[in-house]
Amino acid sequence: MKIKLDLVLRQAAFMLALLMVSSVQAMTQQDYDTALGQWTQVLTAFVNEEGQTDFAALAGDKEALSAYVDFVATVSPQSHPLLFSTPADVLAYHINTYNALAMYGVIDEGLLTDFDSFFKRLSFFKLRDIRIGGESTSLYDYENDVIRSLNEPRIHFALNCMVKDCPRLPMVPFDAAELEAQLSELTWQFFNKEKHLRIDGDNEVVYVSEILDFYTKDFVVSGDQQDLLMYINRYRKVAIPADYKVEFIDYDWTINQQP
Repeated sequence: MKIKLDLVLRQAAFMLALLMVSSVQAMTQQDYDTALGQWTQVLTAFVNEEGQTDFAALAGDKEALSAYVDFVATVSPQSHPLLFSTPADVLAYHINTYNALAMYGVIDEGLLTDFDSFFKRLSFFKLRDIRIGGESTSLYDYENDVIRSLNEPRIHFALNCMVKDCPRLPMVPFDAAELEAQLSELTWQFFNKEKHLRIDGDNEVVYVSEILDFYTKDFVVSGDQQDLLMYINRYRKVAIPADYKVEFIDYDWTINQQP
């Protein structure tokens, strides 16, 4: 009789634990949906179709952005894995989080002009603490240790550090269900926009964003910059001849503020 009673008690305790986990998970999912709604509100209200942000207005009305930043400070795929059941869930979270933290950092630090020096960039990206899922890190380490380790090169056309030569910042969050289409579309836009890629046919040279110089090994197995053309041509309306020389456009670190 005692053995049966112990078994019943263990089963009851197990069921209670499952109920508690389910309750917490449901509450957290609701919180996550609310947080994503706040991030959506920020993008809709303060980002235009060109991907420029109205930082001046946002600095005076940052409640929704602050709420989203507070949420990701405690919740991440590592801290709450049940919320992120697919690789797309994880990647969408990280892109949204990086972009929101970069945007918040610009107004929090009052950097409404540019990162015109190495020391400004070092301070902002490497030395400034951010919190994600209860852990402290920096934007630099977050990108290089966490996001790039997911082995998706197209993140470089979705992550946005809020300066003019970054890819276009969409007016909607990244969403797991639409992530493949979002990443492909942004990559196509990037490589077909003269701002990021220019061709000098007379001299057989292609000038491309310095992003591809910063992260060459993410795009090509060999690490050879010339092999970048093979990757670029996957997202070009008109292919670039394989024998064209690759050169890089100096990166514009001016804050991408709306006019």
